Amino acid sequence: MTTTTTAQAEVAAAGTTYVPLSPGAERIGRALDWVIVAATVLVLTGAFHLHFMLTAGDWDFWLDWKDREYWIVLSPVMAITFCGAVHYILWQHFRLPFGATLCVTLLVVAEWIVRYVGWHGWSHYPINLLTPAYFYPGALALDAILLLSGSWVVAGILGGSLFGFLFFPGNWAWLAAYHVPVEVNGIVMTLADYIGYENIRTGTPEYIRIIERGTLRTFGQHSAPVSAAFAAFLCTLVYWMWWFIGKWFSNVKYITSKGL
Repeated sequence: MTTTTTAQAEVAAAGTTYVPLSPGAERIGRALDWVIVAATVLVLTGAFHLHFMLTAGDWDFWLDWKDREYWIVLSPVMAITFCGAVHYILWQHFRLPFGATLCVTLLVVAEWIVRYVGWHGWSHYPINLLTPAYFYPGALALDAILLLSGSWVVAGILGGSLFGFLFFPGNWAWLAAYHVPVEVNGIVMTLADYIGYENIRTGTPEYIRIIERGTLRTFGQHSAPVSAAFAAFLCTLVYWMWWFIGKWFSNVKYITSKGL
């Protein structure tokens, strides 16, 4: 049954007269649909990028901030926020299960544009100092579990946990080379630290740091599994919270008057 036939049947059932649209009006309607899609993608990209930079920004921005302590916790927890909201919108209204992959793709595209054009092109920072994190393993797992289970509870427990667990292994393939020790003027440091020292940024003390110096060292030199487990737990809770935020923003609200 075509779209026109379906529309005619619905109008006939309502007891009104069906007036088909002209071909020109249909083309304008389709063009407006694509304009709405493009505007939605741009707004989502800008909002997600701004949110992520204001929360996990420095840990994701600089190479020498990508440690095995706070970076593993902050980045996936702050990234799964928009994934949960978009999951509700695409799954509940369109039955599309790729909300997390869509979100991280838009985030990575925005990050590469800003860092390559602004920081590498204009400020001449080396691009390996500005490389963004890699979220695709966790995003694909989150989408797959939502598709297979159809449940936001299961997606939060299993998919959210995998989103947090897979973040560090997914990034270690390209990050490991920068965590090898080097000796500079009699001081042993990581290659990431050395790159950070050689590229002057702001003068505030928080940028003058040693990678992986923190309280999580008390776990016997194995902070990465502890951080990943904590990130997995938080990702589950944050996913559920933002699922309902997406529900709140995407559902139509009506105001009724008892006097009418």
